[in-house]
Amino acid sequence: MEESACSSYCYEPGNFSPSKEIKESFDRNGYIILRSVLSKDELERLRVALESDDGIVQHSFTVNDGHGRNSRLSVWNQPGNDITGMVCRCEKVAGTMEHLLGGEVYHYHTKLMMKEAHTGGSFVWHQDYGYWYNNGCLFPDMGTVFIAIDKCDRENGCLKILKGSHHMGRINHTRVGGQTGADVERVEKAMEVLELVHVELEPGDALYFHSNLLHCSDQNRSERRRWAFLIAYNRASNNPVVKHHHPQYTPLIKVPDSAIMDCQSLTDMSGKDFMDPKDDATTQGQKS
Repeated sequence: MEESACSSYCYEPGNFSPSKEIKESFDRNGYIILRSVLSKDELERLRVALESDDGIVQHSFTVNDGHGRNSRLSVWNQPGNDITGMVCRCEKVAGTMEHLLGGEVYHYHTKLMMKEAHTGGSFVWHQDYGYWYNNGCLFPDMGTVFIAIDKCDRENGCLKILKGSHHMGRINHTRVGGQTGADVERVEKAMEVLELVHVELEPGDALYFHSNLLHCSDQNRSERRRWAFLIAYNRASNNPVVKHHHPQYTPLIKVPDSAIMDCQSLTDMSGKDFMDPKDDATTQGQKS
């Protein structure tokens, strides 16, 4: 992986707090990687919940990449009280994002991204704020935590990012090959001057990235699936001025990291408010 040492850090349970160095790295590069944010035991509990037929996957929909491949997504607006909610609300995830974004955050939505072996689709270059700006979010004070459920590498379609591209500001987004993506010509120019990073992650590693960071992913042509758990956060001060398919400011009740293992509810879907793909024009998804 082409990554600067200052972009990648190891999470140490009971001995981690976001340092000035980490914040400066995020501000400079638009992302940081925290290795082993979820322990093997935490990851296994989360994986069991995500794979349960009674849980998240029953709310999935399919997104075609315009090139004959598909990915499945489940998207929900409220964290809830199950184990997925504990991950979204815990200090090492939500608290770290508050430090990186410089203030209180709330849960904007969570997404389970499922790229299956041989069939998983690609996603074109885009910025998340390229979408969220149209939702009435006035400022790009937003970010996402991408947690690898499976190993993510070049072979199975890991994320690719342009390091420091968040400094470009919001780029115009248009329809690109059946998807909504950043202006192709502008991306090509950016690639001439910015470092391309393949974000290769082990299960339990997490990428924290800014909403204006350009990113994409290739198709999964491997024999291994690539599932990822993504939590999007918005600054409390950036309450959307337009009501839309994701929530207005809703105070986030954070929990200690121990809540992930203490949680007894693996598949309680109550109150999660799953998104119907027809409500989001940028996905053009179809119910699975």
